[in-house]
Amino acid sequence: MLSYRHLFHAGNFSDVFKHALLARLLIALGAKEKPYFYLDTHAGTGRYDLGIGKLWERKDIPEALAPYLDAVRALNPKGRLRYYPGSPLIALALRRPDDRVLLSELNKSDFAELGMLMERERHVTVLLADGYEALKVSLPPKERRGLVLLDSSFDRAGEFRRIVKALKNAYAVWPTGMFAVWYPIMEAEAMKAFGRDVEKTGIRKILRLEMKVRKSAEAGMMPGCGMLVVNPPWKFDTEARSLLDWLRRALAIEGPGQSSVDWLTPE
Repeated sequence: MLSYRHLFHAGNFSDVFKHALLARLLIALGAKEKPYFYLDTHAGTGRYDLGIGKLWERKDIPEALAPYLDAVRALNPKGRLRYYPGSPLIALALRRPDDRVLLSELNKSDFAELGMLMERERHVTVLLADGYEALKVSLPPKERRGLVLLDSSFDRAGEFRRIVKALKNAYAVWPTGMFAVWYPIMEAEAMKAFGRDVEKTGIRKILRLEMKVRKSAEAGMMPGCGMLVVNPPWKFDTEARSLLDWLRRALAIEGPGQSSVDWLTPE
């Protein structure tokens, strides 16, 4: 089983994929005046010592990537890449003063570090809890609008089944919410089974986004990753196609890379 604790992989291609899309989803939420709720089920420490070197010096960054990279640069004010922001800091960089953030982390040391990082932030709660339990106690939010990032570490067997169950239950109590589910791309049969299980939930309007930087898995390294977005913003599919096409070429490790955007279940 793949182990993907955020600390060990911060700033790699999957984080760039995940956080670039996360930034666009949060910006879309922020386009409306009313406050929103953001829940990060597997928050990590919030800040890491690894970086995104392949993009750091690029001069041809697409406009859609600018807010995400601005959040990275904010942690590296002298222009030398040292720190990489996890999803909590990216969310904080893009939220408005009245938007509410809940960060859940089960690892005690990561929770403690994240808590210190967030202790002075208003409307931010850091919870020492399993991400799936956080979903149960936090939804539906009082704001009625918002986004859940379900970002499991995939360090246990049966994680795809847990994700499907958690997504089905969360959607049942908050069908108007937006859910972004990150996952590693594994062997073809496992991915087909995951897709079928998600379809069986009956949830509609699920956009599937995937990017590969290797032709195949090697030495335990995943070839790519994906994200399911339930109730994506209007035209997000069109925006994501252009963004991922640029990213897969910029981040490819073996060959030109691949990216795809399609509807797993239409509206």
